Formats: sequence, structure tokens, C-alpha cells
Amino acid sequence: MFEGLRFNHWKTSLDDSGIVTLTLDRAHSSVNAISRDVLDELGQIVERLAIEKPAGVMIHSGKSSGFAVGADIKEFVAYADQGTVLENIQNGQRVFEALARLPCPTVAIVHGACMGGGTELILACRQRIAADDDETRIGLPEVMLGIHPGWGGSARLPRLIGAAEALPVMLTGKALSARRAKSIGMVDRLAPPEELMAEARALLRHPHARPFTQRATAWITNTWLARQILAPMVVKQTAAKVRKEHYPAPFALINVWKRGGSNIQQRLKLEARSVAKLAETPTARNLIRIFFLQERLKSQGSGVDAGIRRVHVVGAGVMGGDIAAWAAFKGFDVTLQDREMKYIQPALDRASALYEKKLKTPEKIAQARKRLRADVDGTGVVQADLAIEAIFENPEAKESLYATIEPQLSAGGLLATNTSSIPLDELRKGLKTPQRFLGLHFFNPVAQMPLVEVVRHDRLDPTIEKRAMAFCKAIGKLPVAVKGTPGFLVNRILMPYLLEALRLYNEGVPGPVLDKEAKAFGMPMGPIELADTVGLDVCASVGKELAPFLGLELPPGLEDKLEAGKRGKKDGQGLYVWQEGKPQKPQVDPDYTPPPDLQDRMVLAMVNEAVACLGDGVVDDADLLDAGVIFGTGFAPFRGGPIQFVRSEGAEKIRLKLETLAKRYGERFLPKNGWDHPALKMP
Repeated sequence: MFEGLRFNHWKTSLDDSGIVTLTLDRAHSSVNAISRDVLDELGQIVERLAIEKPAGVMIHSGKSSGFAVGADIKEFVAYADQGTVLENIQNGQRVFEALARLPCPTVAIVHGACMGGGTELILACRQRIAADDDETRIGLPEVMLGIHPGWGGSARLPRLIGAAEALPVMLTGKALSARRAKSIGMVDRLAPPEELMAEARALLRHPHARPFTQRATAWITNTWLARQILAPMVVKQTAAKVRKEHYPAPFALINVWKRGGSNIQQRLKLEARSVAKLAETPTARNLIRIFFLQERLKSQGSGVDAGIRRVHVVGAGVMGGDIAAWAAFKGFDVTLQDREMKYIQPALDRASALYEKKLKTPEKIAQARKRLRADVDGTGVVQADLAIEAIFENPEAKESLYATIEPQLSAGGLLATNTSSIPLDELRKGLKTPQRFLGLHFFNPVAQMPLVEVVRHDRLDPTIEKRAMAFCKAIGKLPVAVKGTPGFLVNRILMPYLLEALRLYNEGVPGPVLDKEAKAFGMPMGPIELADTVGLDVCASVGKELAPFLGLELPPGLEDKLEAGKRGKKDGQGLYVWQEGKPQKPQVDPDYTPPPDLQDRMVLAMVNEAVACLGDGVVDDADLLDAGVIFGTGFAPFRGGPIQFVRSEGAEKIRLKLETLAKRYGERFLPKNGWDHPALKMP
């Protein structure tokens, strides 16, 4: 059937019953990313299939990692730079539409990751079968890159499963489990991994009949009237979560669906033009850049054996207990030490709640619990490959603990501190083997925050740093190496922002106004709500440590709150009153007019410190700085990080703003060392 055609990325076979099997196996790659070459070869294959008319076609992956991770993002960036996005999207649409129009039955066989363009490929098949396991994930995450599905995803999915189910899949970008995909009709059948091929053949012979209610819902929710009624409602729901000026892609997607009629060609045309337009936006360029930064952070622990199997954590408070729980969740044997069992038990209870939420079966929950053991006497240190100290922020207490732990560690054991602000050059002074001591600074809540600062000092062995990076990778975190100066990277940049917000609060600016201004800039949470969430006690503790170094002062009033037992969210009272985990923000006088430079005072305090960190070499380069601040603080992702923000706004323009603020409010706003750094210029 395919005589004379040679393919690099596809393998083809024809069996005695006339069924063709197409195996996607991208050359020289561990995963299937769908490139132009992959599509062009598929186009040739489909052209031949349309002529030969086989009894059926099965499409599956030759990669153990999964079906397909989506489009080749590097190619997409190149097309955006060349201005050829539209032509390349249209090419992909043509290939998938030709596949969808084949006169024979087609079935896609899914295992592992099936994302973006991979999902659009399976949607172009008549039937879909997926592995019934925990590894299979199906999704359309394009909105996270500032675009939306462009190879027919928005044209086909709403018509397949109904708009009410399809729109959330595309608007959130969240991947679905195989069972969830089956329940909404995105997948027709599930099968054990070892039976997938045989079951796919059965599906070709006896196609799955979609239930009437599913077909009716799909039709009704896509009628012209339904689209006119539903679209404004979905826009309103989306606008409650993100701003259109910050993240235009979800709103563009809703508009494409609203305008899409019954003709597939018309829907594809709308889709292609919309994605091509979005590809030119700064949001898409910045979000795609962040995607590559995330991949860079993920790769830092690759190719190195951490040599860590057993972990010992000292300090069962919120941070220590949650670090221990997370490490056990990720498969490590963990011992958790504190002075008495009454301090460890709450951490074990939180761990159990985490495992019940994350793990699906009682067996897996029981195994995770078994991996985490209370250890009041600290006997686990001797067997530990990594000991993490997570006690309170007091240098003397930490050094005293190290004097006990260090002699018990094995020759290859690592000693780490979770300190959030104390310089490591200070903490390592009493150690016999400072070269295997470093910082592993996690962020709260540990289960949700992806970043870990791997903190260096002047005596750290580079091989130990690499092992620590590999450990972070093994527990599913994103490591960034930082210099061990006060506050490291994230807290050093975050603290001027929080302290300036608290100063403004003391000047009489209402908390809700400050929070609203920060969110208008693009921060995920306002500074007043953030201070309460982190805890005013933590803010005060870190602030005292950093304020002298940063040339700042702690605003008055914080100590009074703490003395009254009002530490924020955890006490139910702080700068706000909290009920059921939510802040009860006071009403603001409708006639109140905020100062015009409010946003600049908060944001530029943070940006100025970010530039100082670049100038001081706190991280190895500007890209890592942006990645650390985005994944550590949630800094407006669509802006690409503080350094990218400076580049896009213009370094000289921001510098002048800082000088104006310094004249008006004091020397703390004077531009710091680093504003002449070459990385601040737009590449």
C-alpha cells in the first residue's frame, strides 16, 4: 500500500484483514511532539489511504512515554517570528480534516500523555480508546501558552461532547484522566494497557454507539441560539478568573465557538485566524517563554543520580511536616523528628489528608503513610541520605542542631536547611564538612508551590548541588540555584513589595484597594491578603532579617497585631478578618480615590530588587531569575517575569519612575546596582 514512500516518523503495517496500523514514533526524540515533518508525512499517508480504502485504520504511539505531547513549540515560535503561523495552522488543519474524511473506520489508541495537537489528532479519528490506568492524561492545554487549540480542537470537541463539557476542558487547559475522558464522551472505550491493540480492533469491527442523550446534548448546546445565550455567560465566568487584557486567549476561544456554525470549514477558518492573531500577542510570547523556562528548570536534575532514598526531616511544623509528607508521597522513606510526639502528630494528620486527596486507592494511601514515620529520638539520621533541618529561624539553634546531626550522617549524606532568609555562609561556619551542606528552601504550601531554591554558599561542592537538583526533580519540584545571601532570591524580591504595601496600608490606603491594584497589574493575590495568608508572624520574622540588608524598615503596627494574637488567616484575624478560610474584606468608600502612583510604589519596589539580584549575581542569569520569581511568587506570568517586564517597558523609563518615587517618598526607591546590566536590553 505504501510502496515507494519512506517515512522517518511513522511506521505503517497492513494485516491480512485489511486493517492498517500507523505508529507515530518521532525520530531522534524520546517523545512525540508533532512537527511540520510529522504532519507532512501523515498527510502523504492519509492521501494514500483515501485512494486504497483499507478496512480500517488504527493510530497509536511507538513511545512508552505516551501518545503525543502536542505541537512542537520550538517550531511554533519560529513560525511566529517568521509570520507564517496562519499557513502552518492551516496545513495541520488540512491533514487532520483529510484524516477525519477517510471513508473507512478509524480509531486512535491512547496511552500516557496525549496533549494539545495529540488530542486534536485523536479527535480527527472516528473512535478513541484509552489505557485504563493512572498514567493516561488527555488535554488541550494551549491556553496556558496564550493561544487556543488550532488544529481543529475548538471546531470538533464541542460538537463531540457538547459545549458545556468541552469549553471548560479548553478554557482551563487541565488534563483529564482516562476515566474522566470516557465519562464525558471524549473517549469511547477503556481497556487495560496490555489489551489496547486487541480492543481497538474490536472497536473497528463494532463501533461504539454514542448514547442518545450524549448526542442530543452535543447538538442542542451548539445550536445558534444556545451559542448566543451561553457565550456571554461563559465570558462572565471567565472574566471572574482572568482579565481579558492580560489573558486574551480564553475570550478569543469563546468568540470562535460562538461564531462557529454547522460547517466544519467555517469553524476551522475562524479557529486558524484566531490562533494566528493570538500568536502575535506579548502574552503568548511571554507564556511560551515561561514554558521553556519551566522545561529548563525541570531538566536541571536530569542525568544525575541523587543517591537519595531515605530522608530525615527535623522540625514537624508546617514547613518541615509538609516537606516530609511530600517526600513520602513521592516515594521516599521519610523519618520526621521533633521534641515530642504531640508536635509530630498534626503533621502526620495533614499528610494523611494529602494522601487521601491525591491517591485514589486505599492500598496506595496506606503505602504512603507507611513511608512516613514519626521519629522523636532522631534515630533515622544514621540511615538518611539527606537530612533537612526545618526548625525556627534562629542561627544559634540551627548550628546547635547541626553539631548533633552532622556526626551521625553517612559519608555521602547531605545536610540541608529550609531557612528562608539566613545567609548560609553564616550557618556553615561550625560544620566539619561544609561542602555537603546547602539550602533547600521550599515554599508554603509545599504540595502546591512548584519552586525550591537550592541555596549555595562559598564552600559548597558542585556535585552536591547537582545531587540536590536531582532530588528536587525526583519529588516533582522545579529547582533554581541561588546565592546564599539574605532572603536568597524570592523573599528578597517579595519583601520590598510586601513592606511597601504595609506602609501604604498604614498611610490609610484600604487593604482591598491595594489588593485590587496588585491584581490589576497581574499578581495572583493582593499583598494584604498575601501577608495574612503567609502569616504576619512570618512576614515580621523574615522582614526583621532582611530589612537592614535591604535598607528598609518594618512598618509600625505589625508587632501590635502579633501581640494581640492576630497573625492572619491561621488565627482568623490579621489585617483582614477570615471566615472559613476566606478574607472578609471591608467595604471601601465609593468616593475614595487611590493615589495615582499606588501600583508603581508596590510593583517597582519589587522590580528594583529583582534588578539588584541580577546585578549581585544571586542567580546564574536573567532567565533563571524570571523563572524563580514567577514560580516562587506567582509574579504576573503574562508579563514574563520582572526582568522581561523591564525589557518590555524600557529600563530607562522604569529607572526614571524610580527616581521620581525616590524624590517623593524617600531613598528606598533609588535605582539599585544592576540597572546597567546588559540583560535588561530587549534581545
